[in-house]
Amino acid sequence: MSWIDLTNFGIASGGLLVAILCFIFTCTAYYMEKRSRNFFKVFFLIVILYVASDVAEQISFYREDAGSAVFSRIFLFLESVFSALLLPMLTSYLLGCAGEIPNKTKIMHCANFLLDIYLGLLIYTQFSGKMYYIADDNTYSRGSLYPLLLVPPALMMLLNLIALIRRRDRLSRKQQKAFFYYFTIPLVCMLVQMCFYGLLLTVIGSSVSALLMFVFILTDQVEQNIRQREENLAAKANIQILQMRPHFIYNTMTSIYYLCEQDPQKAMQTIDDFTKYLRNNFTAITKKEPIPFREELSHVHAYLSIEQTRFADKLYVEYDTEYTAFRIPPLTLQPIVENSVKYGVDPELDPLHISVVTKEVPGGSEIIVSDTGPGFQEEDNREPHVALSNIRERLAMMCNGTLTIRSREEGGTEVRIFIPNNL
Repeated sequence: MSWIDLTNFGIASGGLLVAILCFIFTCTAYYMEKRSRNFFKVFFLIVILYVASDVAEQISFYREDAGSAVFSRIFLFLESVFSALLLPMLTSYLLGCAGEIPNKTKIMHCANFLLDIYLGLLIYTQFSGKMYYIADDNTYSRGSLYPLLLVPPALMMLLNLIALIRRRDRLSRKQQKAFFYYFTIPLVCMLVQMCFYGLLLTVIGSSVSALLMFVFILTDQVEQNIRQREENLAAKANIQILQMRPHFIYNTMTSIYYLCEQDPQKAMQTIDDFTKYLRNNFTAITKKEPIPFREELSHVHAYLSIEQTRFADKLYVEYDTEYTAFRIPPLTLQPIVENSVKYGVDPELDPLHISVVTKEVPGGSEIIVSDTGPGFQEEDNREPHVALSNIRERLAMMCNGTLTIRSREEGGTEVRIFIPNNL
């Protein structure tokens, strides 16, 4: 074996391994968009068949007899067919990503037409040897019209490149890079291969560019999923803000009405607390990043002050919050204490005690909210869990934080929030 043979075999074997691994990974990538996952399954399957045909062809060339020459012709033909099939597939996928229906575009028709021409030339050369031929002693030689055989694939690559340039505004940045690398790397390899006889660069070019395209598309979809989750969580938070409990507003205004006559000073304080509460609620809509804990604590103070005015001796609150040197997603703590009040204050039960504690712990900061209410288990399918689930998701998304909840042995509920120091 010459150094060229060894190089070609190593290139093909490496490309085959990459294609197989990518195919396996695609089959398990359930978080990918269904259309993209189905495309890459078929795409990498054809890449596997393409590179496997090349490997089998190289092995068959090691024997110099007529029988091996037949296999060499078959594998070379299959290699050429599978490699050409990839290009119209890319055209169709590109058009789909750009929001078009592939079969209704002229570019797709042109790509299919060029594929038909290429397949026709391949079939023709099996009988004429004008493009290439394999002698009975199993030696490969290029014919005088060999460059003509590379024209249709080259035109398909250029066609795809033009389609990419014209539709770049409808594609994400990573999608643009994915298609650009796949369209240009094999094209360059093909042009170099035309000039340097014997070195099969198109195989490694196709494998590497396929891997790069897959990685860019995959990361783009992961980022889109993350952005979508963030938007969904933000929408849930905004709905929570805009759908403040009507009874809470009504009862607060009623309390202020009676306090105006009974205790004007307290009525003024309640109005001030209610104003702060409303302002903090609506300001939270515009907050896309974690806020200083002091701001969230101010929101909680305003809310609980209003509730203490309403429930008088039925609600007691204790704060141990000297440590505030950390940030937290907006509307994290306030909904937790609101749940405690909503489900813990009952005229027929003992007064509700709520405790809010903050402290510095190894690796981050911790907030502990505990109450003496009826408590509830994590598996309960009640309304508080919807709010807590949303808070847990926003904590994980915005600051890699965690939320845990448990019923206390002495009665009531305890919620712990952990915020890591990397925020």
